[in-house]
Amino acid sequence: MSLAQDIAILKQIPMLSDFQDDQLRLLAFSAESMDYNRGQRLFDQGDRADGGLVITSGTVSLLTRTKDGFEEIERVGQGTLLGETALLAENKRPCRAEAVDGVRIIRIRRALFKRMIQEFPELAQRMLDQRASQFRQTVSALRPIGEKMAELEQINAERRVRDDEKQS
Repeated sequence: MSLAQDIAILKQIPMLSDFQDDQLRLLAFSAESMDYNRGQRLFDQGDRADGGLVITSGTVSLLTRTKDGFEEIERVGQGTLLGETALLAENKRPCRAEAVDGVRIIRIRRALFKRMIQEFPELAQRMLDQRASQFRQTVSALRPIGEKMAELEQINAERRVRDDEKQS
């Protein structure tokens, strides 16, 4: 795949969408391209995550460990970033990733990504703003659930009081 094609795919990633073409070119040029054959494992659940993987071609199966083995939870393809959080902070892979067919990825190590945002602090600020917006949306989406949980807790507390009064 050409550098121009890699840049076009990187531009599709929401986390990287604010990067300028020159910045994406630097990222794509400095990152590693890797190929995986059908059935090959990209990473395993619980592995240390040292960065993100952008799928440039092919399909990847994401699997999670169950008591009976592994179960597929999703299939993802071109333009997907696996390990967004791992670009910013040390963590573990939450699932297993296996190539469904021939897969090509761009591997962006955390150290490279951190150098990029240190060299371009305006990127770091935009990413922080994006994250803050995502967190606000998540909190807003969870608020009704929290309210329902509080209502249920109130109903249960009233029921316990009534039950205690009946037993007295």
